[in-house]
Amino acid sequence: MSLLFALVPARSWLVAGAAVVAGLVSGAASAGLIALVNTAIHHARPSRSLLIAGFVGLVTTKVVSQALARLLLNRFTQRTLAELCRDLSRKVLATPLRDLEHVGIPRILATLTDDVAWLGWAAQNVPAVAMNAAVVLGCAMYLGWLSPSTLVAVAFVVVIGMIGYRLLTARAYRSLQRARDTRDVLFHHFRALTEGMKELKLHAPRREAFLSERIATATEDLRQHALAGIRRHLVADTWNQILFYGLLGGLLFAAPAGSGYDTEAVTGYVLAILYMMAPVWGIFEAWPIFARGRIALEKIREVGVSLTAVGDQTPTPWRVEVPHEWRRLDFEGAMFTYQPDLDGNAFALGPLDLTLRRGELVFLTGGNGSGKSTFVKMLTGLYSPQVGTIRLDGLAITDKNRDWYSQLFSAVFSDFYLFDSLLGLSGPDLDARAQRHLVELELDGTLQIRNRTLSTTALSQGQRKRLALLTAFLEDRPIYVFDEWAADQDVHYREIFYTRLLADLIARGKTVVVISHDDRYYHLGDRIVKLESGKLVENRRSRP
Repeated sequence: MSLLFALVPARSWLVAGAAVVAGLVSGAASAGLIALVNTAIHHARPSRSLLIAGFVGLVTTKVVSQALARLLLNRFTQRTLAELCRDLSRKVLATPLRDLEHVGIPRILATLTDDVAWLGWAAQNVPAVAMNAAVVLGCAMYLGWLSPSTLVAVAFVVVIGMIGYRLLTARAYRSLQRARDTRDVLFHHFRALTEGMKELKLHAPRREAFLSERIATATEDLRQHALAGIRRHLVADTWNQILFYGLLGGLLFAAPAGSGYDTEAVTGYVLAILYMMAPVWGIFEAWPIFARGRIALEKIREVGVSLTAVGDQTPTPWRVEVPHEWRRLDFEGAMFTYQPDLDGNAFALGPLDLTLRRGELVFLTGGNGSGKSTFVKMLTGLYSPQVGTIRLDGLAITDKNRDWYSQLFSAVFSDFYLFDSLLGLSGPDLDARAQRHLVELELDGTLQIRNRTLSTTALSQGQRKRLALLTAFLEDRPIYVFDEWAADQDVHYREIFYTRLLADLIARGKTVVVISHDDRYYHLGDRIVKLESGKLVENRRSRP
């Protein structure tokens, strides 16, 4: 039940309290039914009509209260699960990119999929366990009314059983924790499987090694840990069954042999214990589900803590309109350094002193590892400089206004993601504007846009990049960044991109930063900026 209370949000305590009350009523009705049956067996005094009326009333109360409790419990568990998914997604989106990279994408994916699924399964079992617990509590109250001394003896046996069960399940819980840790590794391999699909298909030895050394090893470790947890839980379950049937045998055979034997009390105890058998087993059988749910909850909270380790990740609202009429963007000694590698070397970009002006076309060049991608991330606000400052028309960009600053940019990264709809865009003529851009991008014969939805995204890489460009055009931001955009285009459309599309953006007053190695078009730009080993080695005008 601790998982239940961990799941309940503060505003749902009223619903939770109503569910508990309904469960207690259901348990009390169950105990009343046992008392009524025991009375009907041992006493002929009560009238038949009175017994029938009592039976109907108790059954009705039990059924209605149990249904109400299930409804209320399902309501707040499902609400909590939905809020958990939304909250975790919100944290992921609000956390700085570098911190997400540090936590690890496979770990986040495992949490968003595997852990949330396990938590949902556990939440779905909460109502049944709550009902079973209410039945057990109601029966215990009836047993105490029959014979307090016998209840003490039964309670002693139950406590011994719980202690033994707790000790035995502790090892099972550790096995399940190791199984969950292995899932992080497996998700890492699954990501390699999907992202490296082409390379694996083209190299049979690598494919077989990947399956045997990565997938097979991780799945076998997962299987072994999971089975170890189940085996240890079965041992604990067997321990409880032995105690349970031992208790039942003692009531049946030892109690009649003792002095002060009360047939009605013993019969009531036997009936109550037999009636409690199914609820008790239901509680025990739910333990592995709740154990995995608890592990999942810990993992979700752990990722939440990791995502917020640098402080409150929620951006402070910045109520200033994005300035389309800005004049200059200055890097003043801006520097970003990565963590050292195994050899103790740490790549650093900067310190950079650089100015971008409104209406400029800037070509950014440099070899692999020169820092171009890091520069773009720092330029767009995805990375914050660890040293130095970025200023927009003199305004320092800080954590307080960084999200606002990022709204200046529209970017097509080299590893871009293409959404299947125009999310976040609006306007009565949006579809019409998008269709006009499709003609400009020479995609009008390939797909259509209706109700902001693309008819397909299953296109070549070059066509997908044009679709990403479509989204960028519709965003209409002051600054555009294109990371090797033309690398996947044919000669015909590469010419259109450099000579027409970029010129149109500049004519509209946009600033455009293009990462490109194609020096045939450098003369079209206003400036060429070159990076080498994280240092600015060239910043010159490309036009006379």
